[in-house]
Amino acid sequence: MGKVVSSASQRESAEELISDIASMNGVEAEVVERKSGTKTRNIVRIICKPENWRKLAKRMKKKHKIDYCSMITGIHWPEATPEKNWEVVYHFLRTGITNPPVIQGMIEPIILDPTKVQGNKIPLEIEVKIFIPETREPMVDSIQDIWIGADWNEKETWDLVGIGFAGHIGMRRVLQPHETPAGFHPLQKQHKLRYHDFEEMYDDAQGFLRKPQDAGKIK
Repeated sequence: MGKVVSSASQRESAEELISDIASMNGVEAEVVERKSGTKTRNIVRIICKPENWRKLAKRMKKKHKIDYCSMITGIHWPEATPEKNWEVVYHFLRTGITNPPVIQGMIEPIILDPTKVQGNKIPLEIEVKIFIPETREPMVDSIQDIWIGADWNEKETWDLVGIGFAGHIGMRRVLQPHETPAGFHPLQKQHKLRYHDFEEMYDDAQGFLRKPQDAGKIK
């Protein structure tokens, strides 16, 4: 017997989640099918307004057992309509994994029959999109305290794109140098980065054009 939850069961679980959150203000959701070879995965795609995000996040975690934030992506869309100049995309998983019992100092694996997995224990992928209107300081609420996996991802999104996360504790540069000028986030479209040389990858206008002190020296 293959250890796979059926696509039909997964879709049913996805539709249950959507049915529950459909009554929430500022939330839209649908089931999207993605195929990988001969297998079909059912993904829940949600669009949420920024002001409703924390409420939705708590509901996803508590009621629907969404247990893992795998990735956060930030996008700057200056050419888009003013109400969608910025976008944050969250990727979540409901793994259905619980802590197995420890027997005589050893963790015993628990193998479940996938045909008997039901409700909020069925593995599921969730994608949440949040659009932010035109602003110089894009911001959404942090979910660092809800999913630990959001901690690094929120830092990275702020560092590269400049989208802030209200309530995040310990926000700092994680990919850019610590001395990077305040307000500089390389994936914002106005920076117009040029990658013509690995030592000179920033526009002069940013005041960031400099070479390391040991450039040209024999190492």
